[in-house]
Amino acid sequence: MSSTSDYQSICVMGLGYIGLPTASLLATKGFKVTGVDVSQKVVDTINRGEIHIVEPDLDILVKSAVHSGNLSASLEPVEADVFIIAVPTPFKDGGPDHISGKKPDLSYIEAATKKIAPFVKPGNLVILESTSPVGTTDEVVATILKSEGHKVGEEVYVAHCPERVLPGRILIELVENDRVVGGINEASTKVTVKFYERFVRGAVLATIAKTAEMVKLTENSSRDVQIAFANELSMICETESIDTWEVIELANRHPRVNILQPGPGVGGHCIAVDPWFIVDRSPGCSNLIRTAREVNDAKPEWVIERVKKCADKFKSPVIACLGLAFKADVDDLRESPAFDIVKKLKEEEVGELLVCEPNLNECSEFELCSQQDAIRESDIILLLVDHKPFKNLKALELGEKIVIDTRGILR
Repeated sequence: MSSTSDYQSICVMGLGYIGLPTASLLATKGFKVTGVDVSQKVVDTINRGEIHIVEPDLDILVKSAVHSGNLSASLEPVEADVFIIAVPTPFKDGGPDHISGKKPDLSYIEAATKKIAPFVKPGNLVILESTSPVGTTDEVVATILKSEGHKVGEEVYVAHCPERVLPGRILIELVENDRVVGGINEASTKVTVKFYERFVRGAVLATIAKTAEMVKLTENSSRDVQIAFANELSMICETESIDTWEVIELANRHPRVNILQPGPGVGGHCIAVDPWFIVDRSPGCSNLIRTAREVNDAKPEWVIERVKKCADKFKSPVIACLGLAFKADVDDLRESPAFDIVKKLKEEEVGELLVCEPNLNECSEFELCSQQDAIRESDIILLLVDHKPFKNLKALELGEKIVIDTRGILR
């Protein structure tokens, strides 16, 4: 078995919201890191010591890592001691006969594994950090490496270690959070645990690959089910003209009740996606998980119908759409219900849209305007994301405008 203290060079496949923070963090810990991305623009940006995503303090970390010479970006992988795969795992159309119509798309993991295979040497460690359906580490990553002639589990170690970070706190939580590590065999697990213990202050918990995969899916599916309850409750309260947030606030005074906050849906690349991985793999045993996904996926359409009802009161309605990101204070639009709602309002020509997203300078889908202009010129204010600038708004300052507050911050 290799000594992880000998591991000095790392190749990170994918320089997105997880890959880039991971690569830059490891570079500042003294590792020689090459980050690989399919986008020339991303590669050039990072090699200038700049960033292409919004995350607190990431710009400082990347600049420092690049200028130290420990971090560089490339379109192609290089030889390294450790390979970390941090590429997207979206879903694709499963067809009319599929239970949900949404099937995991593992093509990015497959492509990344095939790309690193010629560079992998005996003693190397390959880690899948991408959130993945149960079985992916064994059935995709290990299988591809075996097909390329590698003695997986003997000379090349393979494991899964899912990221468990919150956007906006990624650099903190990459170090402080407990990590779950599951290898394809005991040797792979031991090597991977020792590697993470070199830079993680939280506990590094050992298990098998399939369990590590299921842990991450369980975490996000649990959250999704809880949010679905809050979202369904908000729709019920609306029919009764009851303040949803007051109901939740008062109910949560019970010592054993902790209801989450509702919103316009559920977004992001984790909670809105991962439950479908369980449903796809175990369709007969995942009724609650599937129903929660359906409730949360239906919430945007419910919001749209509320906007239409309000817009019908005006001859030429002007609608201020506040927020596009999937959560507060980030620029990430992946699986964002706010983005989907505004896009649908535009497609259906519900009214003139004044779109404000303070964390973006531009958006290919919409012309962006300032918060002040959007509020001043609008008849209807649709608050979709609880960004910090929006929290300064006061209901009394909005006068006679119709307010649809999906986040409960204008009470």
